[in-house]
This record gives sequence, structure tokens and C-alpha cells, in this order.
Amino acid sequence: MIDPWGSSSLDYERLVQQFGIKPFKDMVNDLETPHWLMRRGIIFGQRDYGRILKAIREKKDFAVVTGMMPSGKMHIGHKMIVDQLVWYDDHGADIYIPIADMESYSARGVDFETAKELAINEYITNYLALGLNLEKKNIHVYLQSKNPAVEDLAYILGKRVNFNEMKAIYGFNGSTNIAHMYAPLIQVADILHPQLEEFGGPKPTVVPVGVDQDPHIRLTRDISDRFKSQFHFISPSSTYHRFITGLTGGKMSSSKPKTAIFLSDSPEVAKNKIKTAKTGGRESLQEQKELGGVPEDCVIYEMLLYHLIDSDKELTEIYHNCKNGTIMCGECKNSTAEHLLKFFEEFSKKREKAKKIAVNILDK
Repeated sequence: MIDPWGSSSLDYERLVQQFGIKPFKDMVNDLETPHWLMRRGIIFGQRDYGRILKAIREKKDFAVVTGMMPSGKMHIGHKMIVDQLVWYDDHGADIYIPIADMESYSARGVDFETAKELAINEYITNYLALGLNLEKKNIHVYLQSKNPAVEDLAYILGKRVNFNEMKAIYGFNGSTNIAHMYAPLIQVADILHPQLEEFGGPKPTVVPVGVDQDPHIRLTRDISDRFKSQFHFISPSSTYHRFITGLTGGKMSSSKPKTAIFLSDSPEVAKNKIKTAKTGGRESLQEQKELGGVPEDCVIYEMLLYHLIDSDKELTEIYHNCKNGTIMCGECKNSTAEHLLKFFEEFSKKREKAKKIAVNILDK
């Protein structure tokens, strides 16, 4: 069982085998301009992505749905979702971004006003600063608690879901509050409502997520099939990305500040944080020269892979130089710190401009 509100250690290969997720690498060559997260294997899995490929290729309508749960600060790992949304926007998608204030309230105890403020000042601001134009007509940002279409659909869908099913998927028990049990149905409605007639009717829809969110995807796909005769839903597609490793190892988490570089950090703070990160180096300099480093286990290399190096050729050179021991961890860490400093210097300026726009997005 995967806990979408608390998973911290995930075996990607086991999950792929256990839940039938297909490899994404089989799709990459069919995309004319695949995103670097796709090319580099960071997006590693998919369900029914062929529908999205076909829509992109034939320039047909399709939707992308991905939510933000306003319960803490965004860290640099969250940037992956926004990068994907920018790519999908460039490829003609209708984009739906629910602010999961109902889930945040039921699962994290965050009140609705606080959730809204956090969404505006943290998430919406960062999405804008990362290059997603939330003012465009094809991009829809909304609060779950203020979207009657979503709430009405969740209620209708709930008619054909019972407690035993929710218990089997999420591990709910007698002490789980009812609001928390209802929150997944709101997420199902978030994903399916772009296919209602008032939003253009049935269309291929993709949900890009971390694999810890797969329980929501499986539930949505099951429910969409149950209501196919009534709403003619097309079962949603999904993609799955790897998590970026935290500074101390393990998953980067907003609830564990020592593991995370936050998007609201100052450039100097971000630079200093990366200098403390776990590397894939050997125990001694001599051993590093003889055996080389282990970039697969290195937070520094991962930061370059996910966020800081655009050129695949340059990244390959860094990888091989690490593996053959011609570059030492200190040198690589200093170089990465400078890349990160430059990114945050530019990003901090964009955040200041984005703050002025963010306050009006929910009213557009």
C-alpha cells in the first residue's frame, strides 16, 4: 500500500511491477521535442500516455491536471511539475490546477483562509516565476472549496464508492475523519471534471505525478469506467517522475527543512545549502581517483540532472568525469553551487514581479 500523504521511501521498480505502470522510455522517441525530464529518465513511468501522444501529434484537444496542496513551502523538487506544465502549455494543452484546500484541511489541519494565502504567496507566485503564465485563458487555477462543478461531481461519483474500497486503497480505519475520506473523491472530480460537457466534453487527460500519488490515479481510472455510460469519460492517463533526493539523503521534504532548498530561499542561502549536500564520493581522495565517484548516489549530480544543466552533452561529460575520477567532489560541489546561485539570483527577481500578479489569479 502507498500512503499519498506520508510516503518517504519508495522502491520504483517494485511499484512499477506491482501496480502495472509502464516504462516511459518507450514513448520518448515518439515525441518530436521531449522534455529533458523525459529524455533523462526522470519521468520513468506512464499509464495510457499513447492517448496524449496522439492528441499532441494530431493537435487535438487534451487536458493536463495537477494540483497543489497548500500545506507548506515549495522546494526545488516541486519545480519539476511546473517545468512539465510549461512544456504542455507549449504543446496546446488545457491546464487545470486545483488548489487542494479541502485536502489540506482534512489531511493537514490547515484552515481555508491560511491555505488560500499560502497558495497565493507561495505556490501561485512560484508557478508564475518559473515561467507558467497563469493569466492565459487555457490555464485554470481554482480553489477546490470554491468550485461547485468539482464538489457536485465528487458527490455524484461518491455514490459508487464504498468504505471497503477506500480502506483497501488508503488504509483508512475507524479513526480516520470523514473529511479525509472524502478528500480523494474531490481529487477524482478535479481530474475528471475537464471532461464534463460544460468544459468541452470528453478528452484525453494526463496527470503528471510522483509515484506516491498513484492511489489517486488508480481510484480515478476505476471510477471513470463506472460512470462511462453516464459521462462518457476517457480514462485519464498519467506520468510518474522520480523524487529529487534531499540534501541529507532520502526524499526532499518541506516538512523537513534540513533536507530542502526552498524556492523562497535567498540566493546565498540556497548556495550554502547545496554545499552541505550529500555526495557520491568515496571515503578518501585517493580512493576517489582510483575508483571514481558514484553520481547515481549524489545529490549534487542530481541537482544538475533535474534542474541546472540544459545540455545533455555537458551533463554526460560531468557524469563520466565523476565515474572515472577526473573530477573531485569539492570541485563539482563548488561548480554546482555557482549554477544554483545564478538560478536563484534570477529567480528571486522573477518572484518579486510575480507577487504583484499572483494576488489576482484566483479572480481572473
